Amino acid sequence: MRDWTDAACVDLSKPWFSEEAGWPDEVPKAIEMPLMTLGEMLHESARRNPDNRAIWFLDTFISYRQLDDMVDRMATGLHGIGLRKGDVVALLLPNSTQYVVSYFACARLGCIVTGVNPTHKPAEVLHQLCLTGAGTLIVLDNLYDPLVAPIIAKTGIERVIHTNIADLTDLSPFKRFFGKLLGKIPTGRVPSSSHSFVRLLRSLPTPPDVALDVHDPAVYMMTGGTTGVPKAAVMSHFNCVGNAWQCRKWLYKFDSLSVDIGVLPLFHAFAMTTIMNTSLITGAWMMLFPRPPKTDELIARIEALGPEGRTMYPGAEILFKRLAEMPGIEKSKIAKKFSLCVSGAGPLHRPIQEAFEARTGARLVEGYGLTEAGPVVSAGPFWGRRKIGTIGLPLPGTDWKIMDAEAFGQEKEPCPEGQAPDLARHIGELVVSGPQVMIGYLNDPDETANHIRQYQGKDWLLTGDIGYMDLQGRVVLMDRKKELIKVEGHSVFPKEVEELVGAHPAVLDAVVAGIPDRETGERVKTWLVLRPEYKGKITNVELIAWWRNNMAYYKVPFYVDFIDELPKNLIGKVQRRQLQENDPIYRAYHS
Repeated sequence: MRDWTDAACVDLSKPWFSEEAGWPDEVPKAIEMPLMTLGEMLHESARRNPDNRAIWFLDTFISYRQLDDMVDRMATGLHGIGLRKGDVVALLLPNSTQYVVSYFACARLGCIVTGVNPTHKPAEVLHQLCLTGAGTLIVLDNLYDPLVAPIIAKTGIERVIHTNIADLTDLSPFKRFFGKLLGKIPTGRVPSSSHSFVRLLRSLPTPPDVALDVHDPAVYMMTGGTTGVPKAAVMSHFNCVGNAWQCRKWLYKFDSLSVDIGVLPLFHAFAMTTIMNTSLITGAWMMLFPRPPKTDELIARIEALGPEGRTMYPGAEILFKRLAEMPGIEKSKIAKKFSLCVSGAGPLHRPIQEAFEARTGARLVEGYGLTEAGPVVSAGPFWGRRKIGTIGLPLPGTDWKIMDAEAFGQEKEPCPEGQAPDLARHIGELVVSGPQVMIGYLNDPDETANHIRQYQGKDWLLTGDIGYMDLQGRVVLMDRKKELIKVEGHSVFPKEVEELVGAHPAVLDAVVAGIPDRETGERVKTWLVLRPEYKGKITNVELIAWWRNNMAYYKVPFYVDFIDELPKNLIGKVQRRQLQENDPIYRAYHS
């Protein structure tokens, strides 16, 4: 190990290190970054905690000793069918023991993993396989026919490895057979030339000794970046292990007896780091769900299995909203189970945070990150003083600044408490630096150069997020740079308007975006989900009149659409761009 952030070089005058900011005494300001690969990280945890639980999946527990052995066997099997360092392996798998084993087996061989969203359509799968140059695909058998068979001839896939969802569970062969026969265990046809995951796992645990550097690429993580065009962020072993280590230091009460709830999908950077890698570097265990469970089922599992005061739940805002709205949640034991809950993968609106905490008695803190940064950049203090409405403090080893969004290198001033932030002096683009920042975008040096810049001797990632910093170094994000709405020259931040629109008692959910307009530049549009008791009983005219009394005229939505449900992706993030691009006025303007 070496000091990635040398204690002698840490600027202790940074405002977030102050007592006023709430920096926890238990968290070091400078940390020794472990110089190890992902494979070594798991092996070290298994050495320290061989009999600890590592994974719970479909009523089956796997210990660290078992997991480490499986990873060695799978690495040996993969090497035996021709995989070598630098090969790209696509994982078309839901959350499962198979996903974790595959990810770390590839890491031990120096192969590069790219996780594929199982809810994608064939064309989206094709794009990712071609973009990343994947030559091997590990796929759930029931996903092969609908997602892979139509496009495999157009890919560079040379090897297919199939597995069934129940392969690594405690179900007997008899129950597995009849479960598949009766359709209770989903299954599907795979090519006769494909390799069996289970057979590869029967290999001897003798993986080859591969020369790896911690800065070798480990993961190609798909991201829309700041443009919405799918790209692959190249993450090294150092990025992945480093971000898990930073999270471990920040979550200082999360220990080897704790559990991490795995509802978020592991192909997403948020889950990869905060659920899988942070658990495994700590010696804790994961409770993995192959798809998001119903809220009552989730509560029952947490109540039955979650250790009291040692249960962590990372999730998107929608997951906490569902818990807050669950009838009878106050009578459950869930608050005693939770040690910490963290919302990420999108903004956390204050009404949802306050409702969740009031109804469950658990504490919910907003974290912030982006795929290109591992993804975790910051979080509020979980057990100390926090400031609601901010994205907290940067993780140890992370630096951040607010810069002019149009002139990199021109830093903005912090905004004093109680003062409205000024666009010219305080508001700008958040830029971050730290060990978690990606190597770059795969085969795209121009985009890499646009998003990673040198300043004061360090690499800085331009996040595309607009906000301001307070005097204690905490950041308030206002919106995405690309989603800022300009009305008659006024800057309108969708997140702010969504909170103001949602303050009306009739509104259950809301999303806001800009629609082109020749007179004003853009108009504000909102898509609303009404509470059941208000459906058919309130009009857009009444809502607009109420909003005019509660926000500046240029922020008031000009267009209002009532819809039954906001479109969300698998992790619960609202698809604002989808609604905006399907709007007839927007489409006509851009046609």
